[in-house]
Amino acid sequence: MTEALIEAVEVAKVLGSGPGQVQALKGISLSVKGGELALLMGPSGSGKTTLLSVLGCMLTPTSGTVWVGGRSTEGASAEELAKLRRDNVGFIFQTYHLFPTLNAADNVRLALDVRGERTKAAVVKAKDALTNVGLSHKMASYPHELSSGEQQRVAIARAIVGDVSAIFADEPTAALDTENGKAIMTILSSIAKERSRGVLVVTHDARLMPFADRVIYLEDGRIIR
Repeated sequence: MTEALIEAVEVAKVLGSGPGQVQALKGISLSVKGGELALLMGPSGSGKTTLLSVLGCMLTPTSGTVWVGGRSTEGASAEELAKLRRDNVGFIFQTYHLFPTLNAADNVRLALDVRGERTKAAVVKAKDALTNVGLSHKMASYPHELSSGEQQRVAIARAIVGDVSAIFADEPTAALDTENGKAIMTILSSIAKERSRGVLVVTHDARLMPFADRVIYLEDGRIIR
């Protein structure tokens, strides 16, 4: 494993205001390192998704500092945060978020389109990413023609196509059966090892623990071990 790609230092996050205010994160210090797959586990409401959103520059911390690609996010504008997110982080979600009117290759290529890559090279990158997740034979298929496991593989290809350094996955196997869940985790583990990316997976599923280089437990907004 290499140096930290993304790091949180004493990060706190308050959500809401007034009587409904919740301190979702309380003094979190955590690093995501290249070459590792880490699991972020804990009960519902423990702050896992909030932490993922803060590390991924989708939420700003109330206090503390987040470092992404060697740069502090403190004082960054919304546009600067969006650029840091695009350049450094790929996201994978439980519900895939694929566009139903686009085939697999075009769904993946969209991640490059938002980065301003609209050349023939972008098409090649999209096809290469699908090949890397075992879908070279499904490039022209639409989401409704793909199984749940195949749709999640397209989502993984979309997350990695921009050659980002960190992959954040929020319950990526929750909608899948055991076999497909293991296949997805095998792919994510390979992504971490082969390209020295950092992969952080939020999950409730203890069956995923054998894939982890590290398991982080969150409870009531704090890392307990």
